[in-house]
Amino acid sequence: MTRVALIDDHESVRLGVEAACVTDGGPEVVFSGSTVTEYVRWRRATSAPPVDVVVLDLTLGDGTTVRENVGRLVADGSSILVHSVADRPSAVREALVAGAIGVVSKASPIDDVISAIHAVANGDPLNNVEWASAIEGDREFADAQLSARERDVLRLYAAGLPLKAVAERLGIAYSTAKENISRVRVKYVEVGRSASTKFDLIRRALEDGLVSADGFAAGASDKR
Repeated sequence: MTRVALIDDHESVRLGVEAACVTDGGPEVVFSGSTVTEYVRWRRATSAPPVDVVVLDLTLGDGTTVRENVGRLVADGSSILVHSVADRPSAVREALVAGAIGVVSKASPIDDVISAIHAVANGDPLNNVEWASAIEGDREFADAQLSARERDVLRLYAAGLPLKAVAERLGIAYSTAKENISRVRVKYVEVGRSASTKFDLIRRALEDGLVSADGFAAGASDKR
């Protein structure tokens, strides 16, 4: 069962999500509190392992920053789902750059919030209106300035093809495809977007519209 921590300085919000989790039959809420520090102290006091998903409000009342909170929780070993009114795209972007997996609005139906928790726990990409709003208009965040070849390689690789098959499809050497993926990783890291794993690259490709949410290449050229 997915273990969840709720961190929000509005108790009514936490109680509502917790009640929905119980009704849904899971995930299991093992911690509910108003600050990240409270959660860390609870972990230490109980020797509990990191939760699978932390549902985190963007703005807490203890003076901490978005980047600080997300960074502490990611370093602690949990996946982060931002649960916020999402009316400050810059703050949402800051959370995503710091390592949050996705964002869901507090205005969303509670079933959507529960579905988002499950998606994050399963490692599935979470693409919704809040995510799109966070990256819209911020080209430094959304565009790593990939070359046309790098975009082609990433598009096919993120759509599920092994790197060898990507090379064959594009009519290039395997070593060239591998070099392109390496450069893609570097370019994303340079603009503050993680790219160390294939899942990271899939997320980057989804964010930048190189693949569609169902995993098929969006507008991919069929070079062979």
